[in-house]
Amino acid sequence: MSEKKAIRVAYGEALAELGEVNDKIVVLDADLSHSTMTYKFADKFPERFFNAGIAEANMIDMAAGLASMGYIPFASTFAIFGTGRAYDQVRNGCAYAGFNVKLAMSHAGVTLGEDGGSHQAIEDIALMRVIPGMTVIVPCDANETKRAVKAMTEMQGPAYLRMARMPSPILEMDMPFEIGKANVLRDGTDAVVFACGIMVDAALQAAAALEAEGMSTAVVNVHTIKPLDVETILTYAKKCKKVVTAEEHSIIGGLGDAVASALLGNGDFKFAKIGVQDRFGQSGKPFDLLKEYNLTPEDIVKAVKSL
Repeated sequence: MSEKKAIRVAYGEALAELGEVNDKIVVLDADLSHSTMTYKFADKFPERFFNAGIAEANMIDMAAGLASMGYIPFASTFAIFGTGRAYDQVRNGCAYAGFNVKLAMSHAGVTLGEDGGSHQAIEDIALMRVIPGMTVIVPCDANETKRAVKAMTEMQGPAYLRMARMPSPILEMDMPFEIGKANVLRDGTDAVVFACGIMVDAALQAAAALEAEGMSTAVVNVHTIKPLDVETILTYAKKCKKVVTAEEHSIIGGLGDAVASALLGNGDFKFAKIGVQDRFGQSGKPFDLLKEYNLTPEDIVKAVKSL
């Protein structure tokens, strides 16, 4: 079994490490620092940490103000609040102005668990992806998260980092990180699975199961939903012809739709989406919810075979 570590924990560690070498980094939170793990930064750099309280809209505008003064603000809360409740401030206060604000939101997707549908963000990728100029990143494990946070500090402009709550496997493979460049984790010729976030591990498990049945399945980690690596997507779609996308997000507006747009008019493909099928989340144990919403390796296997 691979070591497991929550992506949000790696985020908190990355902030604390980067704060040592870049005094322009400041962190804001909406009274959830022990959930988003920003307390790790706050403990080391209290003068550069701002708790906005349960006032996400204010927090985002505070971040915009700090960015206008040359700082690199990371604003964190639950994804449902940071992208939903504060959408106007994200759009008009940050992106419209082109400010260098980094939105790092945790507890995304149904694996948030017992907090239920009101707190499970399944539309956040769609909301952020549609904003002009917004970069959207969904790391697959703790190691990739650290590389993503570093890359976000080095780029200019607004960016959204989506993080899950529960511990997930650290993938035992070398994965260089470049914003906008997907990673091919497994080569294949019969089908390709484009995945993001915790679904990357599920896709790798599915590919191994399919190989045992004699089917060669490629797995591509699309950690950047926007800007999308269209070149890699088209290369593998044309090579394999059968295409499956896998995301812990609604099938509407997320990775699946982004890949479908890239494929449109560029060939003849068989295509299926794994994701939340136009439903709200509900309270439950994370693994039970993954089964309920058909987000397991077995579901990916079924999708590939159906093509």
